[in-house]
Amino acid sequence: MKFNTKTIHGGQIIDPAYNSVMTPIYQTSTYAQDSPGKNKGFEYSRTHNPTRTALQNAFASLENAKYGVAFSSGLAAVDAIIKLLEPGDEVISTNDLYGGTYRLFTKIFEKYGVKFHFTSMHNLEDVKSLINQKTKIIWAETPTNPMINVFDISGLAEISKSNNLLFVVDNTFASPYLQNPLDMGADIVMHSATKYLAGHSDVVLGALMLNNDQVAEKLYFTQNASGAVPGPQDCFLTLRGIKTLHVRMQRHCENAFKVAHFLNTNPMVEKVYWPGLETHFNHDVAKRQMRNFGGMLSFRIKGYTKDQTIKFLEKLHLFTLAESLGGVESLCGHPATMTHASIPQEEREKSGVTDSLIRLSVGIEDADDLIEDLQKAFL
Repeated sequence: MKFNTKTIHGGQIIDPAYNSVMTPIYQTSTYAQDSPGKNKGFEYSRTHNPTRTALQNAFASLENAKYGVAFSSGLAAVDAIIKLLEPGDEVISTNDLYGGTYRLFTKIFEKYGVKFHFTSMHNLEDVKSLINQKTKIIWAETPTNPMINVFDISGLAEISKSNNLLFVVDNTFASPYLQNPLDMGADIVMHSATKYLAGHSDVVLGALMLNNDQVAEKLYFTQNASGAVPGPQDCFLTLRGIKTLHVRMQRHCENAFKVAHFLNTNPMVEKVYWPGLETHFNHDVAKRQMRNFGGMLSFRIKGYTKDQTIKFLEKLHLFTLAESLGGVESLCGHPATMTHASIPQEEREKSGVTDSLIRLSVGIEDADDLIEDLQKAFL
């Protein structure tokens, strides 16, 4: 089954109760049993819910996985993976990391004895140099948030496998439409399904996709035991969003191409970060492992201070100043004070997240209108 068909039919069945074409919203916390333990596979909705099961099956299909696991947020999905570890275990992660993930790693799990190393993953030798007997996970975002760095998934997978490590890829920025890390050797793919998968800025939800039976069993246990599960309404909305993922992503990519090239030729712009530009670091890697280059980009305006950068954002109208990304509407943000405010300034700036950096989530509006909106803000 090809991807465009998977978004609509992947992992789905006609609901057996009344042959409903669309998965119903099973808005219930509990289920009648014929006798203790004798039921139709559902006892309590924290453990299982038919709407969530349908969504998990769809997640697995999108990433060519055996298992899909749904959580109440992307960070809840991250949390479940780190709970696979023991005190003293170590994780190697990129230094250009989503601020919420960085906060969870350093402010929560470090207290319980898990050690995190943050490094650029452009040079695979730098990753290798951090591996020791306590290393258990290599964690990569690609493309990264917000510097849009692209890392060699196959290369990192080889390092992980040769050292018997778990390799996790946060695929949120690319979506399964653009790349499938499991096919390149990753062990777990993570998504903030809040973003492109749901796609309409009306859901908060997380996803994990994987093939390993033992790891999946542990993640399902944590899903139930920790209880960070999405409700059936959110599962339904995400299922509905997935059905248009392919057509939305095509337009996101087309519009980002036009916006990136407009910015790249604007004399006021210092630098544009978008994998589709030939000048983008690891552009060749992006061409090899991605089917297109996505709807996320960042840029800097020459000589702008923090206050000037914020003023620029305030002038935009079609690009709404807001947290999050991946919805049908275009969004703009100031990572240094918004998504990455939890990262110390010195660490932020080392990875390129300076006060003059602007991040755009390019939506599916008419590209000419988006460019005009940016042009007016430059005036």
